[in-house]
Amino acid sequence: MRQIPAEPAQLVNAPSADVVFVDARVDLVGAKSLCKILTTTGMEAPLVLVVTEGGLTAVSTDWGVDDVVLVGAGPAEIDARIRLAMGRRSAEQVSSRISTSGITIDESSYSAKVHGKPLDLTYKEFQLLHFFATHPSRVFTREQLLSEVWGYDYFGGTRTVDVHVRRLRAKLGDLEQLIGTVRNVGYRFNVYEDDQPPVAAPSA
Repeated sequence: MRQIPAEPAQLVNAPSADVVFVDARVDLVGAKSLCKILTTTGMEAPLVLVVTEGGLTAVSTDWGVDDVVLVGAGPAEIDARIRLAMGRRSAEQVSSRISTSGITIDESSYSAKVHGKPLDLTYKEFQLLHFFATHPSRVFTREQLLSEVWGYDYFGGTRTVDVHVRRLRAKLGDLEQLIGTVRNVGYRFNVYEDDQPPVAAPSA
């Protein structure tokens, strides 16, 4: 176990950890601020608050902690809470990721990767890719995509869909064929066996 001061410079350079404990025994206000800073920076380790029984009344969901441990808790209880917090966090991280045909989409961070390499997507490009990946093999008209991704109150034409699909394909590189065109209908997200798209045959 490593202990570091609750200072911005120390937190930025803090080593990776399996679990992070925040001491809220004395300064509840400071501990709450620290918890919020840690959760907004995208920390992946579960956050456990150490608090007195009197301090429990101040703790709420907006603190962003995964669990609390009362001062004086025994080793068995602390061990159990650590295991449960780590298990819940792992389950949340898995459920927020979509992996298919060489693409990994992380819903929690609005990011995507192709073969492990990050994609530089705009927010709308990410939304479009996410929508396709969560509706594999289903064909959508441009009007449907416009409604689902851009919303009913969007006043632009369906050409917007074509432009974003073209940009998205360009960024997918050798996986551009994942977004297939259905002539006279629209687009669909192609899914391949073993999550691997076919390799293009060399030209003669």
